[in-house]
Amino acid sequence: MPELPEVETIKEALRQAVDGAVIKEITVRCRSFRIPVPDNFENLLKGGRIAKIYRIAKYVVIDIDNGYSIVWHFGMSGRVKIAPTLPEVLDKHDHIVITTTAGYLIFNDARRFGLMICIKTPDVANYFRERHTGIDPLDDKLDGKYLAQLLQKRKTPIKTALLDQSLIAGIGNIYASEALYLAKISPLRLCSDLSEREICRLLEAVRVILRKAIAAGGSTLKDYRKPDGGMGYFQFQHNVYGKEGQKCPDCPHVACSCGGIKKIIQGGRSTYYCPHWQK
Repeated sequence: MPELPEVETIKEALRQAVDGAVIKEITVRCRSFRIPVPDNFENLLKGGRIAKIYRIAKYVVIDIDNGYSIVWHFGMSGRVKIAPTLPEVLDKHDHIVITTTAGYLIFNDARRFGLMICIKTPDVANYFRERHTGIDPLDDKLDGKYLAQLLQKRKTPIKTALLDQSLIAGIGNIYASEALYLAKISPLRLCSDLSEREICRLLEAVRVILRKAIAAGGSTLKDYRKPDGGMGYFQFQHNVYGKEGQKCPDCPHVACSCGGIKKIIQGGRSTYYCPHWQK
């Protein structure tokens, strides 16, 4: 599933390609997503000008100047293609095609766990509020004291809390593991056991990891591709994620005293960490 850096990469590509363009036509070849594409989707958006493109958590939101907004989530396997001309033959899973005066946007989703819906622009904030979407990890309003207030009464492991989208929205499994490694904090530590100083260190690590991942275009492990079809490259900077049994990159010894990077399952998700480095 695309996480915050991947969605930010997609958002920025969309902004550069079609911000200000007019929607000329929309073709919906399949409506059966996690939430079906509304029957009036095409008519509500056709002829509108794209006024703003931005990210909320793991969603892209596109405001149209007619008072409606597209809310777009990519699910497990969703891809966005941006093309100057329409391909002669669309791929099997190219389910939605948006024709604009600046080119074509194609939503490809093999598993159809994504969604593309249309709501009134003034209702966007309430849409995410009703889904208990937490604060963005890159929001200036989020500081160590605020994060400590969110975490310090919780009796869950810190890794599990980082994936709770009602607390902090956008951090996914890859970046939670990488941030905890950078902060030298064990994913098994309970939130309530962390000091405010450790939480401040963790927040800084989260932001460092996310910004590096955004700069690298995200992580391509399976399905994710950038809208130009290229890979993200942050997977080559992973310290622990997907590296079970390998030497901890910060261990000063050739033979890692901890026995290598460990993999455990937390809340049904894989967690990678170094038990020697992370306390």
